[in-house]
Amino acid sequence: MRGDADASPGGPGTDGRRRDAPDADRGFDPRARLAEREREGLRRDLTPVETVGARSRIAADPGGDPPTFDGDEQLVFAANDYLGLAGDDRVQQAAADAAREVGTGSGASRLVTGDTPTHRALERDLAAVKGTERALAFSSGYATNVGVISALDPDVVFSDELNHASIIDGCRQTGAESVVYDHCDAADLRAKMRERAEHGPARNRDESWLVLTDSVFSMDGDVAPLPAICDAVEEFGAWLMVDEAHATGLYADGGGIVQRDGLEDRVHVQMGTLSKALGSQGGYVAGSEELIEHLLNAARSFVFSTGLAPPAAGAAREALRIAREDDAHRERLWENVARLRDGLEAAGYQVWGESQILPVVVGDRDDAMVLAERLRDHDVVAPGIRPPTVPEGTSRIRVAPMATHTETGIDRCLAAFREAGRELGLV
Repeated sequence: MRGDADASPGGPGTDGRRRDAPDADRGFDPRARLAEREREGLRRDLTPVETVGARSRIAADPGGDPPTFDGDEQLVFAANDYLGLAGDDRVQQAAADAAREVGTGSGASRLVTGDTPTHRALERDLAAVKGTERALAFSSGYATNVGVISALDPDVVFSDELNHASIIDGCRQTGAESVVYDHCDAADLRAKMRERAEHGPARNRDESWLVLTDSVFSMDGDVAPLPAICDAVEEFGAWLMVDEAHATGLYADGGGIVQRDGLEDRVHVQMGTLSKALGSQGGYVAGSEELIEHLLNAARSFVFSTGLAPPAAGAAREALRIAREDDAHRERLWENVARLRDGLEAAGYQVWGESQILPVVVGDRDDAMVLAERLRDHDVVAPGIRPPTVPEGTSRIRVAPMATHTETGIDRCLAAFREAGRELGLV
């Protein structure tokens, strides 16, 4: 009888298809998509780590089973936990305190019942650091960019060609006309804005223009020329939004490049994350009272998301306090950055950037991926980055030191690069 039932109209037949299935197949084939990634050399796997920190044991992708950590401990030069605060006892205690006092989750959207004193305290501190009237915390940096850009709903966006994917996706959601300017080139931005002003639609005087840029670029490690960008923005009466994801917490008083350059009054929207130097999870936006009130009503990724988990908010607030009051972490980070850069260049590598992110440019994608594997053989974890993440011919190893790396660890990393580079004929 089971066989008869299975063969009835609407039930699956021997070929696995439903008897009433249409002739066309409009479903999805994840296996084929994975195979295509495999052919293009773009398939990736999870690699669980034992702990989040400067060193850890690494396990193979465990699928649904618990990971098994065996083998030697490896040095991790791939994390964005730049100040090493994710493992700081004070930050962990702050997370535990928030979980005990408020709860492990917000329980609802911030606009329903998910708004707590822990969130408000974090936002007050963020606003103080960023020199703005208010700040608003989101569940992730990605949600922040997508929500803020779509809520601003500009007519035209002018975007650096190497901006983060979350900025690009936010632009796509607005339906705005997108104008891409050359990377970190304020002169090209000004030229494109002038072209739009002089030859755009007759209504362009009434258009809203939004200029978007990272401050520190995550793959090239370079820094946007924010003062010159501000000059161009002000010349045409546009607004400027700066993504400080890879800068927040790394400069005086816990600020980013906007604070380093004294541009708080010239940047209309400051965005950042809590998940990098602040060692937690989430994102934030900082700006005027009116801006934040608009966003908490109109940013769909805020309105329709459960509020940031209180332990994450508590941890981020404590990490921000440490970044503001304790210069030692920043000083150690920049010392490690200089030591690594000097050593890599002395070994014969080309190192780009001017920040804590050190892209070791190899060029060929296969060479970069093999170098990453050889570094792993030497117990150093640093990822190979290849197209389409970066342009063709610029494949690289992205090296990200942390304040918690020791001199011995830095020297081990440099030795691994020297030995692996010689083995592959790259240096």
